[in-house]
Amino acid sequence: MRTPDTGYVSTVLAASEAPCVSIYLPIRRGPGGSNGNGQADLARFRDLSQQAEEVLTKAHPGAARGIADQLHQLRDDDEFWRGALGGVVVLASPARFDAFTLPRAVPEHVEVGESFHVKPLLRYAQSAEPFHVLGVSKERVALFRGNRYVLTPLHAPGVQLTITEALGPISDTPTPGLHAAGPESTTRPNARAGGADSHGHLVGQGQAVRKIDTHPDAERFFREVDRQIIQRVSEPSGLPLILLGIDENLAAFRQVTKNRFITPEAVHGDWTKWTLHEIREAAWKAFEKHYLDRLARIREDFGTAAAHKRGTADLAEAAKAAAVGRVGVLLIDADRKEPGTIDLTTGALHPTDGKPCAGDMLDDLAELGLKTKAMVVVTTPDQMPTQTGLAAIYRY
Repeated sequence: MRTPDTGYVSTVLAASEAPCVSIYLPIRRGPGGSNGNGQADLARFRDLSQQAEEVLTKAHPGAARGIADQLHQLRDDDEFWRGALGGVVVLASPARFDAFTLPRAVPEHVEVGESFHVKPLLRYAQSAEPFHVLGVSKERVALFRGNRYVLTPLHAPGVQLTITEALGPISDTPTPGLHAAGPESTTRPNARAGGADSHGHLVGQGQAVRKIDTHPDAERFFREVDRQIIQRVSEPSGLPLILLGIDENLAAFRQVTKNRFITPEAVHGDWTKWTLHEIREAAWKAFEKHYLDRLARIREDFGTAAAHKRGTADLAEAAKAAAVGRVGVLLIDADRKEPGTIDLTTGALHPTDGKPCAGDMLDDLAELGLKTKAMVVVTTPDQMPTQTGLAAIYRY
């Protein structure tokens, strides 16, 4: 089963699979992060499943049995529940049965509708937006790919990680002005030797490299690394690239780089002494600032658009505009719900009284936006420029 990224969410919404059951369950952790409440989680999942089955039996009797059988199988899957992390997501229909465990909590929710409830999953996918990290020094670099939750060394064929690989061999025997890298701790990002064949790990024992503060070819090395990263990593992926290094090296690399994907935010410090976990934590903080700055620009754009009648915070207006593809950017409040459904063809609102398993019109609005190629961002209430749960910017 694929990772629940924004591409997966779009695929789910593109399918016509009604009835669609969506179950979201936060996992309660015991002391030390252990799942000490596993039985309580299973009991709650059983309750949510039963709610969905009751609705299915009444409204979709032909599909009820097949979906219910799959829910029962998941409930009895001990391996799945032992590996459950912060939250569990289940999307079930006659055509699919997808169950995810996510590293963050999700709000408890159960729904049976014409489409899947994806707002919490979309928020997770956006929080797990991937990025690259490039650790730079004047003698070696390291490349990583990750997100808020995980970071791994990246092996990119053709990207040379040491100055000796990029600019040619030097003497194997250290001489004045040169030093050999010693063995590294296996918990460090430079733990394994071997340059480009070491999947992002750095030069190891026995390979001589030039001394950082006296090497005259550092600028050439940075230019060559920059060229390779642009050609083989950044342009093919389009992902943001976060630089990591001491101030001197960051400044020197920025002077020569032509990579349009490098973020203004960087991580400052001697990354060669950090663990992979420490690098991920620091990189996420830098990327989070990049993400929040982007949200701030969207809020500012919305203010300008609304003042010129090119945007709206009204649900009915936004739904009609989204149905015809007029919405270009859409902010949705992750914590707010508007019980009911939206006609995905006309944009007409059909509010309900909030009965069990009822839909959420803000979720339907997000679905409409995604289907018409709008930029849809699900975020926290404090990042919203309105009090209505939405902010839409028109394309025209």
